[in-house]
Amino acid sequence: MSITIYGLDVAKRVFHLHWVEPSTGEIRSRKMGKPELIDFLSKRETGIVALEACGSAHWWRRKLMAIGHQVVLLHPKHVRAFVHGNKTNAADAHAIWTAVQQPGMRSVAGKTEEQQTMLALHRVRTALVKFRTAQVNQLRGLLYEFGLTFKSGHLAGLSEIRERMADIEEEIPDLLLELVREQLQRIDRVEADIKGAEKRIQQWLRRELTCKAIAAIPGIGPLTATALVATMGDATAFKSGREFAAFIGLVPRQSGTGGKIRLLGISKRGDSYLRTLLIHGARAVLARGREKAEWAEELRQRRPANVAAVALANKMARTAWAVIAHQRPYQNDYVSHRPA
Repeated sequence: MSITIYGLDVAKRVFHLHWVEPSTGEIRSRKMGKPELIDFLSKRETGIVALEACGSAHWWRRKLMAIGHQVVLLHPKHVRAFVHGNKTNAADAHAIWTAVQQPGMRSVAGKTEEQQTMLALHRVRTALVKFRTAQVNQLRGLLYEFGLTFKSGHLAGLSEIRERMADIEEEIPDLLLELVREQLQRIDRVEADIKGAEKRIQQWLRRELTCKAIAAIPGIGPLTATALVATMGDATAFKSGREFAAFIGLVPRQSGTGGKIRLLGISKRGDSYLRTLLIHGARAVLARGREKAEWAEELRQRRPANVAAVALANKMARTAWAVIAHQRPYQNDYVSHRPA
């Protein structure tokens, strides 16, 4: 008996399901609410449910797998090409149903509840860091209007502001002085929240053996290790380390015609946050790392610094995938061998 394939377009309240009855060949398209959809699929025989990797997609994946279905997540860009005519819920569901049956169609790796929670923690920390930067810049700007300048960098700048509070009191009006003190207190509260988020990240790092394994790779610290494991999801969803590096946009774009292919800058696809962490880690290794790879040093001598940093970040991502996928500890002098 053939397996039923469903194309599911998810939203907040309205869900559209498209499928073909295997026994009769009848094309079915149905709009349902959330409880109705779960009840309907729980009563159907095991099938393949495809949906776009958008908001709540990973929750739906876990929910539908719990009731016995196989779930495939597709990138929205791969689905868009199969939408015919106007874009509606029914058209999207039909496009998803068509896309999942295409040969060679790539799927998105699913994430566990814990991995999604860790990514949420990273997003909150990033927002807090941006807010802290905005508050410090605003404080600098307000004081600069009264002829006061301070050192660059938020740590050095804030330290100098606190040291020079006596001078600041003489230079600015009392109302502005009150605002400055409130701003400093607000920045202190944000700093405490950032440290709290980083403490939770460290706790997850110590619990998660996979994170501890890749944290041994030079250039990968607690933030990068936890973000990488949470973003990767299931390592077996990627065929190789190069495929994972391509997933996060650390491989060259290609442009070809007439049988000639030109390599351009990196594609910058996938998660920009993880890509940024890897590149910053690579820069730190090249600048002050104790154990520098010989090939990376040679590359830095003949190519721009950014090119060398991205090449090392690519290597770090591929190494991390190999450590996770093959479940082996990191070895600095490890040499892979092609099978005979």
